[in-house]
Amino acid sequence: MIQKVAVVGAGTMGHGIAQVAAQAGYSVSLYDLAEEVLERALANIGRNLEKAVEKGKMRSEDRDAVLCRISSTLDLAAAVADADLVIEAVPESLELKLEVFAKLDSLCKPQALLATNTSSLSVARIAAATARPELVLGMHFFNPVHIMKLLEIVHTEATSSEAIDTAKDIARRMGKEPIVVRNYPGFASSRLGVALGLEAIRMLEQGVASAQDIDKAMELGYNHPMGPLRLTDLVGLDVRLSIADYLYQTLGSEVFRAPRLLRQMVAEGKLGRKSGEGFYKWTE
Repeated sequence: MIQKVAVVGAGTMGHGIAQVAAQAGYSVSLYDLAEEVLERALANIGRNLEKAVEKGKMRSEDRDAVLCRISSTLDLAAAVADADLVIEAVPESLELKLEVFAKLDSLCKPQALLATNTSSLSVARIAAATARPELVLGMHFFNPVHIMKLLEIVHTEATSSEAIDTAKDIARRMGKEPIVVRNYPGFASSRLGVALGLEAIRMLEQGVASAQDIDKAMELGYNHPMGPLRLTDLVGLDVRLSIADYLYQTLGSEVFRAPRLLRQMVAEGKLGRKSGEGFYKWTE
């Protein structure tokens, strides 16, 4: 039975995962290397919950209870020692994730479920860093975590059916709708989303239409809540480029060859919302 969740990495995805886990009633330990990252994460969680109270979606006493269920630490061993589920949310680097999972395998109790929030990297390769591949899977959340309903559960050939069922139960308790996909480059969501995003960038590069009108075409014509270029800004152009390069290398499809414009913008530091400029100007 899952009672305590540890989240490794307190960035944009990590603090969002910690929030929804605490809202689901789990005791949550949030770990990061830097105290300022943890402080920012807790502040962001507090703001998200306060907005929910202001909108009448949450009572103030429930907000306080959620915050009380979240602890933060700079000590990885302490964070995961008694966790039933550990969700890794570190940057999208295979080498880094392999290092983290090797550590988790030695620090966590033998029956603990280990999940990676990777959006495209091989879960099987990550699981190979452990001696418990049957207990390793992908739990790919979407940004912003406290709003987006989808949770992509990625299983390998080794992942046990019990682990998959547990992950689905956790997803529903967190208010998410789970889909289950096989470990394959890009899974389902990233493969489709990146293909659309790269084609939108190519259209902009070719002068087919403005960024605003390309996005509007998908928002009004296909009922997408957000256009592919604005979404790329939100995800981060550097992140999208990294995933595109990985998919191109692993799948060999021209669909995933990164457009020149994307490489140019990343080289210029135009990374989207986090840098203040991408396909749009961001003031937040």
